[in-house]
Amino acid sequence: MITILSGTNNYLLRAKLRTLIGAFKAVHDDMSLEQLAADEASFERIQEALQSLPFLSDKKMVVLHEPSANKLFVEKATVLLQDLPESTELIVVEPKLDKRSVYYKMLKKHHGYQEFSELDEPALAKWLVQSAQEKQANLSPVDARYLIERVGPNQQFLGNEIEKLSLYVHSNKGDARATINRTIINNLTASAPQSTIFQLLEAAFAGNQKQALALYREQRALKVEPQQLIAMLSWQLHIVALVKAAGSGKTTDEIARDAKISPYVVRKTAGIARGVSVAKTRQLVADLLTIDERLKRQSLDADDVLLGYIMNLVH
Repeated sequence: MITILSGTNNYLLRAKLRTLIGAFKAVHDDMSLEQLAADEASFERIQEALQSLPFLSDKKMVVLHEPSANKLFVEKATVLLQDLPESTELIVVEPKLDKRSVYYKMLKKHHGYQEFSELDEPALAKWLVQSAQEKQANLSPVDARYLIERVGPNQQFLGNEIEKLSLYVHSNKGDARATINRTIINNLTASAPQSTIFQLLEAAFAGNQKQALALYREQRALKVEPQQLIAMLSWQLHIVALVKAAGSGKTTDEIARDAKISPYVVRKTAGIARGVSVAKTRQLVADLLTIDERLKRQSLDADDVLLGYIMNLVH
């Protein structure tokens, strides 16, 4: 049996891999499992692992991690997979595949091919609600979306946060199914700086100068340095520029794929991008670059310069 695990959602991919290995080890001993990193193992070692029979067992499992790093394996993969003994269960882990390649097309034909894509905001929120339920805790869809807004869309990090929040509400509430609410989220999680920069731009482009300046001061109070804020503003404006440049000719998923960024980030940015012109976006990027260069060359108050820049964002 051959299983191919692919896709950019590392959290779900790794969870599936753990499940498959766990199910195998529940029946067979550790000696029947081989895991090889193809960028370290020779082709001969990989070939031997795939073609040899299990020792003192009726089954063996071989896990190949990113075998596309081994050029010779890629060239001979079709034959190797066809000649796989029935006693061998093979898992091929390929998070990032070139979908134009013959190798990818060959793997995709297998019935065991599974692709794990990044979840968009609605899917992430649904997953968070379900994860809380599995831990005997309540989390409303609205508060799930708030948690994503607060800490960012990284599923691994969100999984850790929901684990922590669930443990807290049970230890402090004692209910059969305790509730994770917004107050608890605020008390136990830290607002991600990148999420706050998005909120800052969102407030500025909406004309809310007071909120934009407050968000800047909040980041400084959290000890986020001006150069870090410049870098995050640059990154967020870069995404705005990508969205504006794409116009209506591309979907958010296509923009995300071409730019190699999360579709969630593109969808979030599309909302604020509608309120700013292409010319304005270019000017804002150019102004930020000038600020960065001036701060490196001159003795200036970085906060005064950046606060002036944020005020300009509003107009």
